[in-house]
Amino acid sequence: MEEQDNTAGKKLLHGTRAEAPGTKSWQSQAYTLGAISNFMSTFLTFPIYKVVFRQQIHAVAVSEAVKQLWHEGPQYFYRGIYPPLLSKTLQGTLLFGTYDSLLCFLSPVGPHSLGQRWTAGLMSGVVEAVALSPFERVQNVLQDARKQACFPSTFSILKEFNSYGLWGRLSLGYYRGFWPVLVRNSLGSALYFSFKDPIQDGLARQGLPHWVPALVSGSVNGTITCLILYPLMVLVANMQSHIGWQRMPSLWASAQDVWDTRGRKILLIYRGGSLIVLRSSVTWGLTTAIHDFLQRKAHTKKEMTD
Repeated sequence: MEEQDNTAGKKLLHGTRAEAPGTKSWQSQAYTLGAISNFMSTFLTFPIYKVVFRQQIHAVAVSEAVKQLWHEGPQYFYRGIYPPLLSKTLQGTLLFGTYDSLLCFLSPVGPHSLGQRWTAGLMSGVVEAVALSPFERVQNVLQDARKQACFPSTFSILKEFNSYGLWGRLSLGYYRGFWPVLVRNSLGSALYFSFKDPIQDGLARQGLPHWVPALVSGSVNGTITCLILYPLMVLVANMQSHIGWQRMPSLWASAQDVWDTRGRKILLIYRGGSLIVLRSSVTWGLTTAIHDFLQRKAHTKKEMTD
């Protein structure tokens, strides 16, 4: 009986992947559940991210970063959370929905090849970077303790950005550090979507409960992607923490500065990486499991109505 249930689950999984992309009912549910799951995971893991951000900016140990936050007081502990809450909620609506639409455009009927998954993932990451980079920019300024006196709130930062000319608002304001964000998001999405299903399928063949392969696949993907792209995350955090009309360093100068301040050592570049890898693993594991659950539910509902 257990073997029969597992076989049925595999058929449901493959049938869902072949039919779900591009259907209106699936897309609407994916947007809603993606937004809710990303909102919750961002709120729960924000303290970890803030500690990591301090390590990326100041190159200090975990204990020192925690000590900084403790001395600033609890009123500043969740300072800067609103931009990531909004951006991650939007990310949940964009990431899977855009990927699904692009995959359907490339191949309306599955199964989809590695090249198709890579292309759709890459382009969904581009859309994500363009839409969400301004939110990350504001968040990184808010989380830098050195900016608290001059820019105590989101409104004060937006007021500063809007005081620039049109080109200044983009290059110095909302889209400061855009190119590393674009590379990070596009490659990250391509890696995630390329290997999510193969890992999940391999685990599903082991007879595990249907939610375990999705959870593990998301966690493994999140961990590997985060490890590969972590240096870009450090670069983005440092570039986007700058604000004002003063001469800002170029992309190359910023990368050189990060390399020099870390003592020209890869190990110091990855300082803070353990916590952000943990957060990425938990976040992507939950997101993938929820996505898989929604996919199964949507397919079951479609079969009942047909």
